[in-house]
Amino acid sequence: MPIAIIHLMEGRDDQKKARAIEAVTQALVDTLDAKPETVRVILLEVPRASWGIAGKPASTRK
Repeated sequence: MPIAIIHLMEGRDDQKKARAIEAVTQALVDTLDAKPETVRVILLEVPRASWGIAGKPASTRK
């Protein structure tokens, strides 16, 4: 059972997350010959204040 865990910054809407889940599932089906029902995709949303870019929290960047 393939499991994809994706860390992403919070803020994307549910439709975008659903499309990502679908696309990642399809990629694993295509590349690993996995059955779609065996694929798990986990999206872990990280608050902007907890995501660092160039030494600064993303919440302080424009």
